[in-house]
Amino acid sequence: MRCIADTAQTPHTGYPLFRVTEDIFLRNFHPSDIPKISEIVEEALHEHYEPSLYISLSREWPDGYLVDVDSAGKVQGFLLGVAQVPGEARILMFAVDAAWRRRGVGGSLMSTFFQRCRQRQLRRVTLEVRVGNATAIRFYTKFGFTITDLLRGYYTDGENGYQMARYL
Repeated sequence: MRCIADTAQTPHTGYPLFRVTEDIFLRNFHPSDIPKISEIVEEALHEHYEPSLYISLSREWPDGYLVDVDSAGKVQGFLLGVAQVPGEARILMFAVDAAWRRRGVGGSLMSTFFQRCRQRQLRRVTLEVRVGNATAIRFYTKFGFTITDLLRGYYTDGENGYQMARYL
């Protein structure tokens, strides 16, 4: 059995991977991930962003932009975090393909992100979530996040959001 810190190369990706389970491998973002990430964002987050945004954000903190892939290299989910405030990380986007939800992908991404935050000596993680997304709010609560603020009209469609935070 391999631990999350073991690196493995698969012939399908060519990028360093961290094997989490038989079906879950994590690695850093690569621009070739954009089409699938965009698809996941539209389905899960109901948002559309220009491809250049993903690339520019990847430069902020490359180790904070995690992608989950299967053994064939197909993107299953991702977490995009930045560290723009001293001592704090912010999760800007986090979503898992519908076919891979409730299979450990989200938990693996979140746990690995927390490890990377600790390595960078960040003490707090924040994120925003739609008030109507009860599933995501339960997931974040399970990982120690609490609601800290109501963000009125936060999303492009006018839906309110919650800001959530947790200390590491």
